Amino acid sequence: MCVPRSWLRSWLGQRFLQKKIWCFGPETTGPNMVVDMCKGVQYLNEIKDSVVAGFQWASKEGALAEENMRGICFEVCDVVLHADAIHRGGGQVIPTARRVIYASQLTAKPRLLEPVYLVEIQAPEQALGGIYSVLNQKRGHVFEEMQRPGTPLYNIKAYLPVVESFGFSGTLRAATSGQAFPQCVFDHWDMMSSDPLETGTQAHQLVLDIRKRKGLKEQMTPLSEFEDKL
Repeated sequence: MCVPRSWLRSWLGQRFLQKKIWCFGPETTGPNMVVDMCKGVQYLNEIKDSVVAGFQWASKEGALAEENMRGICFEVCDVVLHADAIHRGGGQVIPTARRVIYASQLTAKPRLLEPVYLVEIQAPEQALGGIYSVLNQKRGHVFEEMQRPGTPLYNIKAYLPVVESFGFSGTLRAATSGQAFPQCVFDHWDMMSSDPLETGTQAHQLVLDIRKRKGLKEQMTPLSEFEDKL
């Protein structure tokens, strides 16, 4: 059996990449990962499980508001380990790995992701103005408007942030005299453009609200708290 070289290289590359991916998280199935990018580091396999445990902990409770991380790849580029095995145990490595992951997140210009509904609205033509007005107030975005054949009704599809959906149905019916009927279904996550680390932005205020609701300190933990002090 003759195997093409290009296919063999692709297969070997995939096998190599699989070994370099240490884990996904949180809960081993999440949208974040840890990748081994080290070369020639001694005792690296001994701390793999501890780093994975620290990553699972950190990805479940992020540095901003102890919410799940999403869509982040952490690369382990270099490690300096103690020669004595007793200093390479989980008690030393797990908290260290967690602090490193938090520091990496804070220095990588993090952004918040907010859940977004797909809203389908059925209404007559005279109600369209009220629908667009309410969606603009709620940061909604209409991406499809289509008239149902043989009827005076229009089908409108729009994206609406979940945080803006509270009271949306009542406001919409008040603005259209009860002629619009919305249906909301979760569709995707969308990135907020504002910086959560910059005071006064919408994302920063959202982080403060989440921390207050959870009973955490109002101010986020500064980067200096995650740096080792020798």
